[in-house]
Amino acid sequence: MSDLEGLTRDYRTGFLRYLPHRSEAAMATGYEIGRRAATGSASLLDLVLVHHQVLGEVLAQGPRPDTNDVVKAAGEYLSEVLSTFDMSHRGLHEPEARQPKP
Repeated sequence: MSDLEGLTRDYRTGFLRYLPHRSEAAMATGYEIGRRAATGSASLLDLVLVHHQVLGEVLAQGPRPDTNDVVKAAGEYLSEVLSTFDMSHRGLHEPEARQPKP
């Protein structure tokens, strides 16, 4: 199994766990997926593609009366997954913001 296949499997499992109850434990799984991706070989684009694939699979399972709710939950979960990348990005650029302007 490739790293991307493993990431997809873990993302799918975590999102499907988060979707029905929106628990903090399931959200923590999303954060952990993002942290592992950020310290491993996955890129930000890999995570976005995996998210899109998993969301498409969920929506393709059939008509849902709560499609807007699923999309909202997907956005919340993706935000948590990407939070590690956001913190890393901010950490790289904060020192520049503190430098005195010439």
